[in-house]
Parts: sequence; C-alpha cells; structure tokens
Amino acid sequence: MRSLAKRGIHTIVASEKHPPAAASRFCGEEATLPPPRDDILAYRDALLELAARPSVRTVVPVRPDDVYVLSKFRGQFTEHVSLPLLPFDRLQGSCDRMRLVDAAQEAGVPVPRTRLLTDDVDIDRPSIVKSRYNILVDEHVATFGPSELDVVKRFWHVSPEEQIDWVSIRREMRHTPIVQDFVRHDDMYVFGALYDRGEPLVTFQHRQIRGKSYTGGGGVYRESVSNPELEAVGRRLLDHLEWHGPACIEYMREEETGEYVLTEINPRMWQSLPTAVLAGADFPYYYWLLATGRPEEVRQGYELGVGTHQLYGELGYLDSIRHDDSLLVTRPSLSRAALSVLVSCVTDPHFDVLHLDDPSPFVSGVAKAVRKLPVHKWSG
Repeated sequence: MRSLAKRGIHTIVASEKHPPAAASRFCGEEATLPPPRDDILAYRDALLELAARPSVRTVVPVRPDDVYVLSKFRGQFTEHVSLPLLPFDRLQGSCDRMRLVDAAQEAGVPVPRTRLLTDDVDIDRPSIVKSRYNILVDEHVATFGPSELDVVKRFWHVSPEEQIDWVSIRREMRHTPIVQDFVRHDDMYVFGALYDRGEPLVTFQHRQIRGKSYTGGGGVYRESVSNPELEAVGRRLLDHLEWHGPACIEYMREEETGEYVLTEINPRMWQSLPTAVLAGADFPYYYWLLATGRPEEVRQGYELGVGTHQLYGELGYLDSIRHDDSLLVTRPSLSRAALSVLVSCVTDPHFDVLHLDDPSPFVSGVAKAVRKLPVHKWSG
C-alpha cells in the first residue's frame, strides 16, 4: 500500500474487518467484504463488485483466499481488471503439496520425502505432519460445499518412537495430510519472484533469521541476501511450472549437504514483503506494471544486508519459547532470545508496520491485540 500510494496510485484496502492497514495515511479507501471463510462465494461477489468499478485496474492478492477466488473465477474478474496470476488448473498443482513435490523432482529441485498420512505409513525417521493443501476447498475435500473454505496451518513434529493418534490428526485437519522427512537445516530462505508467462521479470532472496515460532513458521526477522545456488534452484522450479505472476518459495539449506530443499510455495504477495521493498525490489509496484502492460519498466536488483522485523511476530517468537514444544528442535534460552531480539531491533531498526511517518497502523494493531486479551474478574 505504501509502495503504490507513494507513486500516486489510489489504493483500496478490502477486508472483512477493519485491519490496521486501513488506518494508514497511504490507504486511499477502505471497503468491507464478507468473511471468506464463512462463505467464499459471497466474498467473491463482493470483490467482483469492487473490481467492476471503472477506476479499478487490478487486484493484488495477499491471502490464500484471494488467490483461490481470483484464479478460479478468473473469467469473471478479467472482464473488469487485469490479473497476472496462474490459471486455475496450474494453481491447483502448486497448492497440492503432493503434486508440487512431483513437479520439483521433475525439475531437479531437492525435496523431502513426502507421503500421505495413511494408517499404514511407517514413521521411520523424524518427520513433520502438515496439511496436504495450502487451502481446503471442495476441489480438495469431498465433504466441503462450493461456498466452504478453510486454511490449516497447524503442524506436528513426530519421531519414530512416538505413538501418534493418526485418526485424531486426520479428523482435526479435515482431510488426509502429508508426512515429510524432517530436514536438519542450518538456515532458511525465501526466494521471491515475479514472472511474466514463464519468464522471470525480477527475483529476490532473503535469509530468515527468526520465525514466528522457535520451531519454524513465517519469518519475522529477515535479511536480504544473494546466492547463485539459491537463484538457480528457485528459477528452475518456476521455469518448470511455467509460472505467471508473483511467487514466494521457502527453502531450507540442508545441514550436511548444503542443498537448498523446497519447503513451500505461495502464488501471492508474502508476509515478509517489506524486506524486499525496503531493499529496492518493489514487488507491489512491479505487479502493477505487469498488470497494466508495462513489464519492460520492471528493474532487477536490490541492496544486500537489509534487515526488517515484524514486531508482533517477534513477540510471538518469544512467547513460543514459553509455550511451544518440539521433539526435533531444541528450545532456546528465553533470556538470550529476548536479548537477541532487542539488539537486532537496535542494529536493524526497520519494521514492517511501525513507521515514524505513518504510526497509525501500528497503534491500531496494538489496540486490536489489547482488546483480544482475556478479561480477568477480581473479587475480595
């Protein structure tokens, strides 16, 4: 939003509830949508109504819900706006992690051994159990109706010695999830890209220094880097998939071999996007250029060593040390972790939401978080 508004492009923040971004001075307008996970078709219809405005040129997807709706009902949206996104049949291939693993192997990209979590699966080494799909919809789950949508983010670290109730896990996840071998890694990375019908326009890399939990999750402190091997493996996968539009790929560097092993791919803008923008890889503006027929104006290149923080996420990371458990990842010292967070905020004072020239989104976010805190009643 900052990126586009600073270039004079009118922005509309569309969400089912008043998000902190709507408080920004860079927000041109706020539009309220019905909750997509209550009724995805109602969400589609409300978004279509916005897209039909003559002044609206494109829609920037920031959530899995957006990508699904814009891609599945692409024909209805492209009557009004330009959408540089994957066609629905190819989107399905990237959202299904079993199919994605097959595609990565065909492209020569390292992936963990991946299997469906059936009753007879043999957990013969440390593993991770997680959702098979980026998003649960009727195309994936037989019991879902056409208006139902869900996202399952929970995952389990398991070891061969454990007795796991697979039936309960499958019931909780509402489908048959996957089990992947746990990859011992010394670093995690994101490879970001914008493609135009199979051709890369711009790419970006960052190293994840901290995730939202000490056991993993999205990056809350990252630093821009450039590594030729990571560039090669990132492009190899997207070239093979004949990608179109934005992509965020997560990789782990395997501890023993040094190989970059595929973790995840998201066909949308990503949580840690502010790192790329601050470093000079302005993906929101480049998406706008591609959508409005000016891909030749996209510029490759960015500054290295740029670090940014998601402050809410940093607090979540510290909280995870107190409450999360993992048989496979060693719990760090809370005091040392807190010191590390504090020092890095001083040495890299760049934040996703908190900006001195626009403090309202951060204040709004803190207020929303406080309102969600439990209320304790005291007597005596």
